[in-house]
Amino acid sequence: MSDAPTWYDLLDVPRDAPAEEVRAAWRTQIADLEPGDRRFDALNRAAKVLLDPVERTAYDASLPPERPDDAAVTPAAPAEERRAAPGTVAPDEQAGSVEQPDAPLADRPAGASRGVPSWLLVGLGVLAAGLLVATAWMWTRDDAGGDDSAAREAQVAAERAVVPVLSYDYEHLEADQRAAQALMTGSYREEYDKLFAVLEKNAPQTRTRVTASVVASGIVRASAERVQVLVFVDRPTTNKLNAEPVVYKDQVTLSMQLVDGEWLVDDLATSPVQG
Repeated sequence: MSDAPTWYDLLDVPRDAPAEEVRAAWRTQIADLEPGDRRFDALNRAAKVLLDPVERTAYDASLPPERPDDAAVTPAAPAEERRAAPGTVAPDEQAGSVEQPDAPLADRPAGASRGVPSWLLVGLGVLAAGLLVATAWMWTRDDAGGDDSAAREAQVAAERAVVPVLSYDYEHLEADQRAAQALMTGSYREEYDKLFAVLEKNAPQTRTRVTASVVASGIVRASAERVQVLVFVDRPTTNKLNAEPVVYKDQVTLSMQLVDGEWLVDDLATSPVQG
């Protein structure tokens, strides 16, 4: 039996916590984390599992029964045991003492890549490294907390925008591109169009279709005119090699910019959810 902490331990909620309590705990714990903090990814993974009823049921079934003498501080298990326990969080991840190799690009230090095209490249066989655009990641934090209602509007706009931005069908790419462009700032639209040109060349050959759907979202930080929103997305994908949908699960960080009273996507970065 592994003594590694569970997702519940990481979020500091009981195993029978309702979804709203889990979501509130997740938002509280990520609220003060800066981009690049190693705990950020682990907290996101915990929330992704516990906010999905199907995944949570399967995860709960994999856990050992709770023991009455469980202590708040759990002894560290050997590294091999921690890796062998799916869905558990190693103590070194919680402490942030070991760098995680697959941290989201949006959470990396200045100089990380922007506009990650991984959502465009599924099934296309295109080398992603040649398409990444290097830029500095900058975020101005509003220490006063900003307007909660405005931040909520940005969150709703991010949920609405992420679906057309990450979805496409090889049979009507032009219409898909127009739908996505309408939800972007001018600067991000230019970057998106460069990546979409690759998709237009390859998607008809591979007959790729991607249909994104939102699982959950949360506000990472906000200022008066800029809000960073984390969205968990499922992307069922088909192509000529896979007639049955292959579901990719991603965490997507969108930077929403207020432009003439409308919240638009100004930056987007994705990374796979690692359950």
